[in-house]
Amino acid sequence: MNSRVSHVCTVQIIHIVCRHCMYHDRVPHTTCNYSSPGGTWVKEDVFARTCSDIWQVVRRRIKGSRGRDAADDVAHQKPLEGWKNGLWIYGLVDWSLQVGGLAAAAGSRHRRSLLLTRNQKWRQHMLLATTPFLKDGNLCINGKDALTGVLQNIVVTPLTDTAAFVGATSSQTSSRHVFKLWVIKDVRLLCLFRFKLWWMIPRTGSSASDIPLETQMLLLEAKQGPASHRSTYILFLPVLDDNFRISLQGNSSDELEFCVESGDPAMVTSQSLKAIFVNYGDNPFDLVKDSMMILEKQLGTFALRETKQMPGMLDWFGWCTWDAFYSDVDPQGIKEGLMSLSQGGTPAKFLLIDDGWQDTVNEFLEQGEPFIDGLQFDIKSTFNLKYIYAWHALHGYWGGLDPNAVGTKTYDPRLRYPILSPVYLANMRDIAMDSMGKYGVGVVDPDTMSQFYDDLHEYLASQDVDGVKVDAQNILETISEGLGGRVSLARQVQQALERSIAANFSDNGIICCMAQSTDSIYHLKQSAISRASDDFFPKEPATWAQHVAAVAFNSILLGELVVPDWDMFYSLHDAAEFHAVARAVGGCGVYVSDKPGQHDFKILQRLVLPDGSLLRAKYAGRPSRDCLFTDPVTDGKSLLKIWNLNKCTGVIGILNCQGSWPGPSTNKGDQTVPAPSSLDSLFLQNRWCLPMEGSLNVALKPLECDVFTVSPIKVYNEEIEFAAIGLMNMYNSGGALESVEGSAATATATATAADTSGSSKYTIHVKGRGAVCFGAYSDRKPISCSINMKDEDFNFNAQQNLLTITIPPTFNSSWNIAICH
Repeated sequence: MNSRVSHVCTVQIIHIVCRHCMYHDRVPHTTCNYSSPGGTWVKEDVFARTCSDIWQVVRRRIKGSRGRDAADDVAHQKPLEGWKNGLWIYGLVDWSLQVGGLAAAAGSRHRRSLLLTRNQKWRQHMLLATTPFLKDGNLCINGKDALTGVLQNIVVTPLTDTAAFVGATSSQTSSRHVFKLWVIKDVRLLCLFRFKLWWMIPRTGSSASDIPLETQMLLLEAKQGPASHRSTYILFLPVLDDNFRISLQGNSSDELEFCVESGDPAMVTSQSLKAIFVNYGDNPFDLVKDSMMILEKQLGTFALRETKQMPGMLDWFGWCTWDAFYSDVDPQGIKEGLMSLSQGGTPAKFLLIDDGWQDTVNEFLEQGEPFIDGLQFDIKSTFNLKYIYAWHALHGYWGGLDPNAVGTKTYDPRLRYPILSPVYLANMRDIAMDSMGKYGVGVVDPDTMSQFYDDLHEYLASQDVDGVKVDAQNILETISEGLGGRVSLARQVQQALERSIAANFSDNGIICCMAQSTDSIYHLKQSAISRASDDFFPKEPATWAQHVAAVAFNSILLGELVVPDWDMFYSLHDAAEFHAVARAVGGCGVYVSDKPGQHDFKILQRLVLPDGSLLRAKYAGRPSRDCLFTDPVTDGKSLLKIWNLNKCTGVIGILNCQGSWPGPSTNKGDQTVPAPSSLDSLFLQNRWCLPMEGSLNVALKPLECDVFTVSPIKVYNEEIEFAAIGLMNMYNSGGALESVEGSAATATATATAADTSGSSKYTIHVKGRGAVCFGAYSDRKPISCSINMKDEDFNFNAQQNLLTITIPPTFNSSWNIAICH
C-alpha cells in the first residue's frame, strides 16, 4: 500500500483473476500461455483509466482512523462516510475528485493521492450551477460559451440548473423541417445513429461533419481548461415533440442540424420548441441517467428500467430456434435441441420459438390457423422449462395480415406500401425493408389493434406460452400517412401491445425487436427488454465483432429504459467465447441458437449453472469512460472495455473488436499497437493486487477477449484483510455472491474450529449460489471453513494469499460459507 507523509492515504487493492489459467498470484504472472492463432495483437493499458468505471475499489483512510469498514454502505450517491478521528471515502471510481487544489482524477493515467483534512469539504460536482442560456448568438453552458453561431430562430427553454430544451421556429408550416443549430469543432464526440431503419450503431468524431443522419444521441467531451485533465460532458437527446419526431445530423460546414418530421403530410407545424434535450455534467454515465429521469417526467411517455417488472426469463439460460432451424422449425427438432442441452449439464429453462411456427400464405399470416402441429405436447414438464416465448411481427407477420383471408376480416387489414423518410434513404437498406416496399404490408386498422393483439396473445397463452418477441416495430414510421403521423401511430400501437401483454401474460413477457427508433424507444412505458443491435449473423464474420461493440454503445442510452437484449449466438463457433464473455458482462439474458447436438459445453458451463440459472450482472454493460470517444472497431489500436457491477464485486470484459462497421470502412488494418508505458514497482511486485494508480497490460488478437473480476479488499475485525472473488470457474465469478459479512465467532463455530492455531475469534460469512470452486483473497490462513454449517476442506496458498473451497453440487442453489479466523 502507498502512504503519504502525515495524512496517510491507503489506496484499495483489487484482485484480478486470469480467466485462461485461473492464476491468482500476487507475484508477476508468468504461467499463462494462452494465445489464439491469426490476427494482430492489440495491447492496451486496461486499468490506468478503465477501473475508473467500476464500482469501486476506492479506499482512502486518514491516519489514526479506527472507523468501521463502511463498504456495505457504498451507493452511487453516498460517496462519503465520516468518523470522529478521520474520514473514509467510498464511491465510484469514475467520479473525479478535487479538494483544496489537489486532484485525484479517476479518468487520468497519472493519478495523485487525495489528502483530505477534517476541515476540508467534499464536492462531487465541481461545475457551477448555471442555467443554460443564449447570449449574443452563443449557447452558454456552465457560464461559458460552449457552442457558437446560434441562429436567431433558436429557442432555449431551461428546465433545471444544467438542463434545457432547445427548439426552433420557422416562417413556414410543413410536415418536415431541417433547422440549423450551431457550429461544432475540435471536440471529442460520440453519436448513436440509425444506419438501418431498424438499428443503431455508434460513430465517433471531432466536428459536426462527423455526425450522421438519424443521430439519436450525441455526447460531447470538452476539457475544462487547456491544461486540465478534467472534462465536462454535454448530452444532446433529440426527443418527441407532440406529434413530431426529431433527429440530429451534421453538415459539411460543421453545423449541427436537427430534423423535425411527422411522417404524415397532413400533420404540419411551424415550430418545435422542445425538440432537443440538452444537459451537462462531469460524469457521462450519471449524466445520461439523470437526463432520462428528467425526460421521464417531462414527456410522460416512457418509464425507467428500475420501475418496471423484470421478466423472469432474464435469469435463466435459454435456447432459440431461429439459427438452429430458421423457418423450418418443428416439434421434433425442438425436442432434440432441448434434450442435447440438458444432457450436457446446461439445461435451457427458457425456450424462444422464433419465426416459422405460423402458417403463411405469400408471406402473410393466416389468422386462426392452429399452433405448429404437435407442439401441444407437454413440453414444459418434459424438459422442466420455466418460460416459453413465441415470435411474431408487429402486424402478425413480416407482410402483416392478408386482407383477403377470411380469418383477418375482423381486423380490417389494408395493404400499404412503406414511404421512407429522406434521411433514411441516405442510410443502408436491407432485405426486409426492400421486400415490404415491393409487396406492401397488410396493416391492421389501428382501431382494431387492441383486439388483434388480445386474440393473438390469448391464443398463445392457451398453448402454455408465457410471452412474445415482437419484431419489425419500426415499420410504423413508414406507413403512418393518413393515420395521424409516425409518433401518434407508434404511441397508439405500443399502448395496445402493452395492454395485451399485461392482460394475457403474467410476467410482463415481451422482447421488443427492430425497435431502435426514438418513436419506439420513448414509448416503452411497460416493456422491459429490447434488442440492442442488429442480428448475430453466424455466417458473416465481418459482423461478429461489430455486433458486440454496437450493443455495448447502444446500451448507454437503452440501458436506462430497458434490459438490452444481446440476441442469440452459437456456442460452437469461431466467435463463441467472444460473444459468451460479452453477454456475461452485459447484464442481459443469455440464450443460444445451437443446432441440436452442436454445443461447446466448456463455454456454456462458464455461463450457466447446473440448474439452468445465470449469474447476471446488475446493470446494462456499457463501455468504460476511456472507450466512449474511441472507435474500437476501426481505429486499429483500441480494445473495447465493458464494465458492470454485481452485488459484491465489479466485472470488466475486454474484447478486441477490430474489424469494420457497415458501410464505408476506415479500418487501418492489422496494425501492431505499441505497449503502454512501464508500471510502477508496487504493481510489478504484486501483479494481481493492483493499487488505484496502477495499471495492467492486456494484449488481444481480433476476436479474443478476457474477463476481470474486481473485488475490494476489506478489513474485518481491524486486522483481517479479505476479498471474496466468487466462483472461479465462471466468466462472471462475482455474480455468484449475494453478501459478504463479518461477525464475532459464535460458540458453535469456536467449538468446531479444531485447529492448532487456537479458537476462532471472528467469522466471515459469504452467501451465494452455484457449485464447483469458490475463491477469495485472504491475508491469513483460516482456522476452519464450513458450508451450510458442515465443515469442509479448504486450500490456502500462503504465497498467493488465495483461499479456495470446493462447493459440492448439492449446495448449488444456495450456500453460506463460514470462514473462521
